[in-house]
Amino acid sequence: MNGAWYRAKTMSSSQARCPDSTPMIDRIYCHIVWTTRDRVPLIDAGLAQFLCSFLRGVATQERARILEIGMVRTHVHLLVRTRPTTHLARLLQRLKGGSAAIAGKERHSTEDNRLRWAKGYSIHSVSPRSLAALRSYLRAQPTRHPDAGIPGWGGDEPEYEHAGTDEWRSEIRKRL
Repeated sequence: MNGAWYRAKTMSSSQARCPDSTPMIDRIYCHIVWTTRDRVPLIDAGLAQFLCSFLRGVATQERARILEIGMVRTHVHLLVRTRPTTHLARLLQRLKGGSAAIAGKERHSTEDNRLRWAKGYSIHSVSPRSLAALRSYLRAQPTRHPDAGIPGWGGDEPEYEHAGTDEWRSEIRKRL
């Protein structure tokens, strides 16, 4: 009798999907940046507030979480946690294209600006050990670009993951 066939036949469906019966754990973080078209200072306080809410909503729909947003009048920085099944190109198309379209239709700009993004974006993976440094970098965008700060916008409300939910722990570590 074929050993592989026998093992597959006697395993439960959950064991067949994950042979060692441990859940799949993922911690995939990325830093995404894009700019306004021609780096024109288009992002005002109204657009910044709209973007924070809109971008988080779209990310949730695409099975991703925006943990931190750094923004100045000319560009946007995001710290994003994705899943292995997150389709990054579709996520970015919806973040950029969707935000520009809806911001224009709903007129979120307090200065009557028409939001337009430049083509392309930058995306880099981020180690879990570098998250704190990246969060600080994103929060420091207005001081790094003092001429591009957004008057009247107090900044983003960052998201933090609950302790213990962002990593897998063995039974031994859980007891410690």
